[in-house]
Amino acid sequence: MTEPALSEAERKMQFLYALRSKGVTDARVLGAMEKVDRGPFVKGIFAQRAYEDMPLPIVCGQTISQPSVVGLMTQALEISPRDKVLEIGTGSGYQAAILSKLARRVYTIDRHRRLVVEARAVFDELKMTNITALVADGSFGLAEQAPFDRIIVTAAAEDPPGPLLAQLKEGGIMVLPVGQSDAVQHLIRVRKTAEGLEYDEMRAVRFVPLLEGLGKDG
Repeated sequence: MTEPALSEAERKMQFLYALRSKGVTDARVLGAMEKVDRGPFVKGIFAQRAYEDMPLPIVCGQTISQPSVVGLMTQALEISPRDKVLEIGTGSGYQAAILSKLARRVYTIDRHRRLVVEARAVFDELKMTNITALVADGSFGLAEQAPFDRIIVTAAAEDPPGPLLAQLKEGGIMVLPVGQSDAVQHLIRVRKTAEGLEYDEMRAVRFVPLLEGLGKDG
């Protein structure tokens, strides 16, 4: 006997409960994640699993991060409504969509043209007008729009990339996974102060590697 399908309200309640149980407690972040439906960002055979707290494969050999990790990274950024945010690694566009509900302006970069084109289509469909999605080598950031109040990187580098640190405003925060792509990675938060950089290690994670250059479709 099959279980009855959950209503949208029940599914949303379960989704938010899962986020809270993993440590996402910031009310603004939870509110943004309640407003942004993950469904449009998950395509094909995995669409029915959009509301589960798990990473899912997307095109170009990339993944859409599990919602609890998206929530924890977003929470760690401590975004205010006036902030300008840079995201490295657009992927499905889901993380940028969450950021758009919290920040004044979001710039998101990916090395794969197909991902950027597909993400732009979802942003347009959802009328998210404060996101600019660009095809570029994210390891160099976006100098023409720097400095940024917040920077988030959704691919793992061995060390925080120098150009990104340079483009972070004093008082700004960057959140990114660091470590070898085939070993344990750690999510870290970098605060840029007048005295220098402060690092906090948050938790173990696993992300695709941050690669230089454009993808084959770039």
